[in-house]
Amino acid sequence: MFGTFDNFPKDIHKEVTFTFSASTKRLQQKLVQILHKLNTQTLNLEEISDPSVPHCTVIIEFGIAETNNFKYLDDEETNKTLKTISKSPLQTMDLLCSISYYKTQGEKKTPLRFDYYMIRLNFENNLTTIQISHKRGPRHTSPNDIAYLIINKINEAFGKKTLRILLENPSA
Repeated sequence: MFGTFDNFPKDIHKEVTFTFSASTKRLQQKLVQILHKLNTQTLNLEEISDPSVPHCTVIIEFGIAETNNFKYLDDEETNKTLKTISKSPLQTMDLLCSISYYKTQGEKKTPLRFDYYMIRLNFENNLTTIQISHKRGPRHTSPNDIAYLIINKINEAFGKKTLRILLENPSA
């Protein structure tokens, strides 16, 4: 089923429940656009986390679930996802997040190990829960960092505090 990964992990390392003031359709469309934009950017680790590696850049890649696979949110997949959401918003949106790290010294870039996260967003009325599971990697970016990156980017995109946190479990 589109948007849902059949084998989503049971080990949840971060969970945040929040309310939102936009429609579910609009929130999901904005989220997909944000993730697509993040897929095209190179960021400094300091922009998303307290850096455990100095002078480190990151490339974040998001994919959306379709049954047992994830599809990278490139232009084509983003358009397909936006069309699906415009017909009917998803109840569950499962994502794969891969974060590549590169230590930079001058013009030299040294690749470091990747982090892999699985993210589940459940939408019910005006409540959404985001669950994050760290699958593998050095955890240069924490599950908490991923949650707040998504929440902050959505609030920035709407130009106001659209998401308001109701409940948060501690990061593992």
